[in-house]
Amino acid sequence: MIARLFWIAALLAIAFVTGSAQLDRQARVSPPLATIVPEPFRAFAQAQIASAAIVGDNSALALAEAERLVRRRPVPAQHMRLLANAQFMAEQTEQSAVTVQLAARRGWRDILSQQAMLELALAAGDEAEAARRFAALLLNNRTENEVLAELGERIFSDPEGAGRATFVEIVNGGDRWHDFFLRRGVQVIPADAFVGIVTGAQEQGTRFECQAITRTAKQLANRATDEANRLTEAFDEQC
Repeated sequence: MIARLFWIAALLAIAFVTGSAQLDRQARVSPPLATIVPEPFRAFAQAQIASAAIVGDNSALALAEAERLVRRRPVPAQHMRLLANAQFMAEQTEQSAVTVQLAARRGWRDILSQQAMLELALAAGDEAEAARRFAALLLNNRTENEVLAELGERIFSDPEGAGRATFVEIVNGGDRWHDFFLRRGVQVIPADAFVGIVTGAQEQGTRFECQAITRTAKQLANRATDEANRLTEAFDEQC
């Protein structure tokens, strides 16, 4: 009889643990479930709880929940970003800046972390670092073109600036993404800066496909005829 009771208790314990874990995972797509996940089993649920606290007006609660999230799941860059937001709310400005940097290092695909790092770089006058963060955002299909266009105006406005020079080096060193750069860059980088970057990379030895250059010049002509002609002329000998 006692053995049977132990067996039933064990089954109930397993069912409780399994159910709690499944409920926690479901909280990823159903945020209202987060609060009913038993506290020791909150992982995905904790991210929802921390996010909800951050949009509230209790900075102490937001910081506590974000710190709890990072203790439980420290790897995802998004969690570090939530902590940075909570630290900023709690007026822990220096800690927030450090946490943002950690988030950006862990997850280059995390848009908000990369954008925050880009803004910090611009604020510090570091156009080279801003250009590197811009490249990460450009490569991310989830980054909105409007965001890239606004940032591009700020980073590449100076023809002799470090922003353009750094981006030329990035393009020159990335053979596998030349076509993607041309297709998206022509849409979001200021026309004069875009042509300057393409021709600068060409001068450093980058070999763009003629078909891609022709297609890009046609796209560019829709908004900047002179720059489109300049791009075409730069590749006359090659193409």
